[in-house]
Amino acid sequence: MFDFDRLIERRGTHASKWDNMQKLSGIDPADGIPMWVADMDFGAPPGVVEELRTFVDRGVYGYYADTGSWAEALAAWTSKRHGWTPEPGWVSPTPGIVSGLGLIMQALSEPGDEIVVFPPAYHAFRRTIANNNRRILDAQLEERQGRYVMNLDALGDKLTERTKIVFFCSPHNPGGTVWSVEEIRALAQFCVDRDLILVSDEIHCDLVFEGAKHTPTIVAAPEVKDRLITCVAATKTFNLAGAHVGACVTSNPEFKARLDQRIAASSLASYNAFGMIATEAAWRTGEVWLDELLPYLQANRDLLHQGICEAVPGARAMPLDATYLAWLDFNGTGLAADDVAARRTERARIFASPGPQFGPGGENRLRFNFATPRSRINEAIERIGDAFADVRT
Repeated sequence: MFDFDRLIERRGTHASKWDNMQKLSGIDPADGIPMWVADMDFGAPPGVVEELRTFVDRGVYGYYADTGSWAEALAAWTSKRHGWTPEPGWVSPTPGIVSGLGLIMQALSEPGDEIVVFPPAYHAFRRTIANNNRRILDAQLEERQGRYVMNLDALGDKLTERTKIVFFCSPHNPGGTVWSVEEIRALAQFCVDRDLILVSDEIHCDLVFEGAKHTPTIVAAPEVKDRLITCVAATKTFNLAGAHVGACVTSNPEFKARLDQRIAASSLASYNAFGMIATEAAWRTGEVWLDELLPYLQANRDLLHQGICEAVPGARAMPLDATYLAWLDFNGTGLAADDVAARRTERARIFASPGPQFGPGGENRLRFNFATPRSRINEAIERIGDAFADVRT
C-alpha cells in the first residue's frame, strides 16, 4: 500500500540529514549518501499529511490550546502497542526528547551532580549532560554473545553522593538491544535501593523487529514508578523528527510539578501547533503505515548487515532487535580507525555516524541509518565494496 522504494528529493529543503552533510563531513550531497542522523527518507503516514493539510488550508495558525486529546492519543497508542496506559495528567509535552532530558536534569538535580549513562550510548545524552553543567558517570556496557548487557555491580562501586539520575535508553541506541524484563527489573531495583531517579528514553519503542518485544520500564518494574520518568514520542516512529514534540511521563506528582515548573520557567509551555497536530494524527492514524514499514526496515537491515560484512573482511554487525540504526564494528578488520573513516568518506562518499561520539566502546565503529529506499542501500553496499576492494585480495 505504501511506496517505501520511492526516492524523495530532500536536498535543498532544509533537511539536516542532507543539507548539513557537506558542512559536517566534507561529502558533497550531490553524490554523497547520508546515513547518519536518525530520520527516515520516507514520506510520513497519509493521515498525518491529510490532517496537516486541513490545518494549513484553514489559513489561521494561532496558539495551540488544550493538550488533552493529544495526551489521550498517546495513551491509546501505548496501551494498544505496549500494554501501558498513562493517565493524561502524567504527561508533560516537551520540544523533543533531548530537550525533555535537559528539563528533567534542571528540575531534579543540581549543577555538578552525576548522571549515569551506559556507553556506548546516544550521543545527545553526553552533550545534554555537559550543557547543563552536570557530570557524566559512565557505566560501561559489556558485549556478551553479540548483545550488550549492563554490569550493575561495577556501577554500584562507582556511585557517589552526587549521583542522582540514571539515563536508560530502551531500546538501546546505538546497539539496537531490546532489554529483557529481567534486565529492566534489575536496573529498576538498583535505582530503588540507591535512591536514584530513573529516566527511561523509549523513543525507539515502536521500531522493534520480528522476534523481539519491547516492554516499557513501568510495565516491567511497576515498583519503580515513584522514581521513574518515561520519555516517548511519535516523531521517531512516524518520521516526524522536524516536529520536535516529545513527552515526559511520570506518575510521581512531585516530579511532575517540578518538571512543569521548569517548562514554564523556560517559556516552553506554549506548544508548536503543527507538531502537536502531526503527532496526534500519527498516533491515531499511523498504525497500518508502521506495520508495513517494519518488515521493509528489517529487510534493509539484513541487506546492509550482510553486504558490509561480505565487503569488509573482519567487519561485524551487532544483531539489531530495534531501531533503524545499524551498529558496525571494524575492529576485526586490521585497519586503523582513520583508514576506515577515509575509505568511507573519500572513496565511498557515505556519511555514517562515527562510533567515538557515542562514548567509550565506540572506537572504530560506525552507525549506519538504513531507513532509506532499498536502491540507496544497494548503492551504499556497492560503494563500500569498492572502497575496501583491496583488503579482500
